[in-house]
Amino acid sequence: MRKEYDFSKARRNPYAKRLKKPITIRLDEETIGYFKQLAEEVELPYQSLINLYLRDCAASHRRLSMSWRGSKAGAV
Repeated sequence: MRKEYDFSKARRNPYAKRLKKPITIRLDEETIGYFKQLAEEVELPYQSLINLYLRDCAASHRRLSMSWRGSKAGAV
């Protein structure tokens, strides 16, 4: 191995923006089990399958439809 390298003609990695970033996410056991089972069927790692699903949601601008019910006055 050389003691010194010349990087003056080097160029940046054009795929650097596409690299995956490790994060911590908390998922319930039922959700993890669902994706693990589905991953076995399609022969993909379950984390890749979750990433593909989330990427599809983001690409199609899918939003979760949620409605919160207000608490009734005096309810415990």
